[in-house]
This record gives sequence, C-alpha cells and structure tokens, in this order.
Amino acid sequence: MSEDDEIVQEFLVESHENLDQLDRDLVDLEQQPGSKELLSSIFRTIHTIKGTSGFLAFSNLESLTHVGENLLSRLRDGELTMTPEIASSLLRMVDTVRSLLAVVERTGSDADDSIDVAPVVDAIKACLETPAEEAKAVAKRAPAKRAPARKAPAAAPIAEELPVTDETPAELVELDEQPEPEVHIDAFEVEADAPAAHATAPVPAGAEEHGEGTARRSVADSTVRVDVDLLDTLVRLVGELVLSRNQILQQADAAVQSGADVELARASQRLNLVASELQESIMKTRMQPIGQLWAKFPRVVRDLGAQLGRNVKLEMDGQETELDRTLLEAVKDPLTHLVRNSIDHGIETPEDRVAAGKPEQGTLLLRAFHESGQVVVEIVDDGKGIDPAKIGAVGVKRGLITEDQLVRMEQREILNLIFRPGFSTAEKVTNVSGRGVGMDVVRTNIERIGGTVDLSSRPGDGTTVRVRIPLTLAIIPALVVGELGERYAIPQANLVELVRVEGADLKRDVEDLAGAPLLRLRGHLLPLVGLANALGLSDRSLASSESLTVVVLQADDIRFGMVVGEVHDTQEIVVKPLGRQFKGIGLYAGATVMGDGGVALILDVGGLAARAGVDNSMTRTAEVRTVEDDRTALLLLDLGEGRRAALPLAEVARLEEFESAKIERSGGTEVVQYRDGILPLVRLDRAIGLAPSSETPDPLSVVVHGSGDSLVGIVVDKVLDVVEETVIANNIGARAGVIGSTVVQDRVTDLVDLDAVVASAGGRY
Repeated sequence: MSEDDEIVQEFLVESHENLDQLDRDLVDLEQQPGSKELLSSIFRTIHTIKGTSGFLAFSNLESLTHVGENLLSRLRDGELTMTPEIASSLLRMVDTVRSLLAVVERTGSDADDSIDVAPVVDAIKACLETPAEEAKAVAKRAPAKRAPARKAPAAAPIAEELPVTDETPAELVELDEQPEPEVHIDAFEVEADAPAAHATAPVPAGAEEHGEGTARRSVADSTVRVDVDLLDTLVRLVGELVLSRNQILQQADAAVQSGADVELARASQRLNLVASELQESIMKTRMQPIGQLWAKFPRVVRDLGAQLGRNVKLEMDGQETELDRTLLEAVKDPLTHLVRNSIDHGIETPEDRVAAGKPEQGTLLLRAFHESGQVVVEIVDDGKGIDPAKIGAVGVKRGLITEDQLVRMEQREILNLIFRPGFSTAEKVTNVSGRGVGMDVVRTNIERIGGTVDLSSRPGDGTTVRVRIPLTLAIIPALVVGELGERYAIPQANLVELVRVEGADLKRDVEDLAGAPLLRLRGHLLPLVGLANALGLSDRSLASSESLTVVVLQADDIRFGMVVGEVHDTQEIVVKPLGRQFKGIGLYAGATVMGDGGVALILDVGGLAARAGVDNSMTRTAEVRTVEDDRTALLLLDLGEGRRAALPLAEVARLEEFESAKIERSGGTEVVQYRDGILPLVRLDRAIGLAPSSETPDPLSVVVHGSGDSLVGIVVDKVLDVVEETVIANNIGARAGVIGSTVVQDRVTDLVDLDAVVASAGGRY
C-alpha cells in the first residue's frame, strides 16, 4: 500500500467515526437549538472533513461540506436559528457524505453519476439565503427536482444495496419508477431512517472474490480504536499465559515420560499452539511502522537547515519497518538528536561543499530494515566526516583520556569517545549543540532498551550511525543454557550457531594466541569466552577441557564464541526487568521465570563481550583480514635478545608448539611429523641473517605458513602479540628475507618477507 493510499484509508476511518458522531449531535442540536457547545463540535467536524477532502482533491466532498460549513457558521454566529428544515438539510448532507465516502473506498474517487450532490447543496443554500418559511418550501421541493430515486442522495445507500439488474424483481423496478410525489415521500422516510439503512452494509463490487456470500468489510468496519493501556494489559496477561504454558509443557513432558496418559501431552501441545498464536496476534497489535516517527523529520531537517545555512535533502528508506510501540517512543528522542547532529556537525555549508568538490546540496539518509531479529536504523550523511585526530585531541584536552592511552587506542575506540559524557567538539555553545550532553544520552537511552549504537566515519566522505534495537521487549525467543547448576537465557537475536568441539578437533582447532583462546571455525579465528569465567564463577582453562560446547554469538559487529556447560532448549521467554541492584553489573539484560518456577537470568551479550575484553578490533584481527584504513594485521614475534620481527597475519595458517625431541632431519632440513605428513622447518633468525639466540626455548613456537600440501613451519622464540598498524616501511635493515623495518609498539621491528625466507631455505611454497 502506497503512502497516499494509507492517508486515504485513515481519512475514511476517521470520517466514518465523525459522521456517526454528527448524526447524534445534529439530533441533540435539534432538541437544544441554542447549544453553543454542540454547534462548535459539529462545525469543527465538518471543517475537518472539508479540509482533508480538499487536500486529497475530492471535489464533490469538498463542495458539499463547504456549504454545510457555511450554514453551521451562520448558526454558530446566531444569524440563523435551528429549525427542523435546517436539521433535515444537514442530516441529508451527512448521508450524502457517507455515500460519497463509500464511493471513495470502492473506486478511489468521489465522482459517481449515481450520487448528485447538487440538490443537497441547493437545499442548504436555500436555508442560507431565504427566510425560514421559504427555506422549508424549498427543502420540500428539492427532492422532487432531482433525478430518479436511485440517484437521489438520500436514497443512494439503498440504490447501492439493490442495483437494478436483469434479475431484479419487477415490483422493485416498478417502485423505482413511481411518480415523483410518491418518490418524494419515500425519500423523506429514508432520510429519517438513514443511519439504520446505512448499518446494512452494501456488498461492493468484487466481494465475491472473498468467498461466495461473504461481503468484504468496509474500512470503517475493519478497524477499531483500542486504548493503549488495554493493549499493555493484554500483553502482560499474554506474558503470564506464556509462563503458565511453559510450566504445563514441562510437567506434561515429565508425566508422559513416566508413563502417564498421552492425552495430557496432546492437550498441552494444543495449548502450546493456541497460546503461541494468541501471543503472536497480540504482539502485532503493538507493532507500528517507524514511518510514524519519521514523519516529523522533514520539518526538522528543513528548519534546522535554514537556521544553520545548510542545504539538505532528506531521503527515507524502509518507513514500513515495524517495531513495538514502546520502543518507538523510546528511540524518538535519540533519533531526533542524531538527525540534528548530522546536520549541525556533519553536512557542510553549500560554499564548503562546492570547495570540496561535492554537490551544493547535502544528503541525509534514514534507512530502517530487519536483521537477525532486530530493527536496524541507519543515519547516513555525506558530510565532512569525523577526524579521529581531532577527536583524540579533544579527548585529551578534556581529560577523558591520557596521551599514552591515545597512542594505544584503535581508530574505532577514538571515534567512540564522542559517546563519553561531557564530550563535545563544538567551539561555542548554541541552542543546537555544544554542551556535551547529547551523544552519551543517546547511547544510554538506546542501551536501556537492549539496543546498541555504533558509529563509523571516513574524513571527507561522511558518517554513518547505526542503531540496533530489538523488535519487542515483552516476549522474546531465547536459548536456555546451563553453567555450574544455574540456567541462563541468551536472546535468539544474538545467536549465530552452536558448535561442539571434541577429540582431535579440539586439539587441532582450538589454540592460544597471546594468551587468548581462539577457535578456528571455517577458516576464521573466533575469540572464545568461558561463561563461568566471564561471570566470575570459575577460572578454569579452556585448553584443559576434553570437549567444548560453543555458542557463537553476535553483538553488533562483534562475533565471539561463548563456552557453556550444557545447552537445554529454545523457548519463548517473558522478559522481567531487573532491580536497581543489578543495573550496574552490565552482564544481565533481565530475568525470566522458567517452566518449573525457577528464575533464569537473561545474558547481555554485549556486556559479556566487554567484560571478557572482546571488541570489534579483536574480532577483525581474528578474522585474518586487513582493515579498510590501510592498517595491517601483524603477528609480532620475539627472536631473542631483544630482537623483534613481524609478518602479515594473513600469511599465518596456524600456530603450533613442538617438543624439541620431536624434531627430526631429512637431509639438511629440520622436519617434524605433522597431520599425517612431514612439515619442513625454517629457523627465522638464521633465515634473515641473525645469530641464533643463546637460549633455545622448549617447546618450540612454530608459525605454520602456506596451504594444502605446501606448508612450512617458521620457528621463532616466542609469539608476542597480534597488532594492527599502519605500516610505514623504510630500507633500514633491508636484507635477504627482510623487506625493511618499521616501528611497532615503540620498538624497531623487522618486516619479514616470508616468500624470500621459504625460498632461501630451499622450500616449496
């Protein structure tokens, strides 16, 4: 359905409700002619219908309600007195408006030859222009001048209900062709019963498509207004029903396993089906399109652009994306602030844009879509972007970080400083920005409803702010896991997959890199976090386990594996808020009541990642790829006696350790038996022209390089770290196997040319 169609539908629903109220008010006004309150109410209603009809280009409706508005204005000002004739004319107008609305609903236009508004307009004008006695006579004569009864405004509903066809009974056709005086009497009687006649809904064309004998509901009959508090109560009751259903299902399963009657299981499954359908239907009643929230943004962008001297074009994509009404209200202020920020801090003035080679008009894009059980809202501008150097300098100046911390921070961490309380780059305080109380409030409000906010920017090209929010907070699907006798729920929106690692796979695919356990999963290194370790329940080493159950989780763009003791099942859970005592922990998003009456805590996946020290930079490094800003992932090596070397992490297949006793020789080459084959070894220090270290470590640290059958092991003293650096190489120290040197972590480091190292050792790549 297009936006115009939605506007027309809303107009029809509202107008039908207003017309029903008009029927009652006009009848009451006839009994209380001097009631200013009733007159004002009727005038406002007609004025609303007239204004919207003009906006939607419904000329017949507009002209009819316009003259009705004039008559009501004269009555309200005391220039005319309410009489039965005036009341009849106004009621006839209401009936004609109702008939025109039916035509609009059926055809999309208010033009219909069967409904002639001219006689009704003439009758109302007569009430305006003539004394009461003459108006009465004109009103009585008006029906006699109009077309046959089936085209009369008052009889229009009847004419639509009983169209004349070849199969129409003869007596009905004869009734339609009665002399005009009798038609006039019948029409007047129909006018008196108009509301009752309208209650019998006509069968519009095309109703047979919905089934034989089944009429399609009108717009007015297909909608109902319900108080929001009642909806909230229904959602709460459905939540309690879901809890009771879970308890009954658990008890029924236990009873069936003990040999009880299977009828109990059948009844419980039926209850499960009905409760699930009821839950889904109730939750849909609270879902609203995000376009309702975005409707005010064109005005915000226009006014703010004019105030700041910006020329901004607003584009919106995904207005139909739905989310819970409660969440819609919660993100209203944060999204408004982000839009204002994009115009104030992001998009440049037309002069600056032209000087930078950009179009004079800036573009602000609002995009919303569903992804992994969440709603993602993006605010994208093509402005000047954010300079990390400037952000870092402001952070140091305001005392948020130190110079030493800034040196060690990733670019993404520097950009996230704007979410710190008190941070602002504005040079002066205005009514738009500068007080440093904006972005931290945005993040706080988004995280309060279980969402996340992330920012990415490229200087000169623009900024993207990505907000992820759950579809609903009331009832969510979750995976229930166990750890040391306790149960925990993980929202399914954060769940990627389950992996079981044991036996030989455990030794082959789980390794330790610079003190951090990693799982090699389909060619990528996945950081591992023990749930018990993260919650402070245990300090066991994952490497000592005989098997691992890994739940692969995703929080925003951070992906990691959480090792749990056991996996129970998936179920719909009702989210219960936590008390103030738990708010500051950051590991739990809420609680739920399980089927046996016990309480399970709902894990905050983002909080777990932060507690375990897993961030998106670590994830990017573990995925063995080079970042987009020319920073290269490097494996930092210790060659003994203070000597360091680095090689691209993308060239590393695995990290291994071998006992010195397992080293054998084949000709002049050191080898080790490895994966049902033979792995040739190269001593890196010798290959790049360094003297062997005075101390030979045992076991040996080996970097496996290559793929398939073409593998070679590079022997080093120690693996120090994985870092991301913008490599600025120079020729100092360049030699066979070394392309040059650079500074990594404030130390001069050799950059290894692995191909040259392997070739010098006579190996095959």
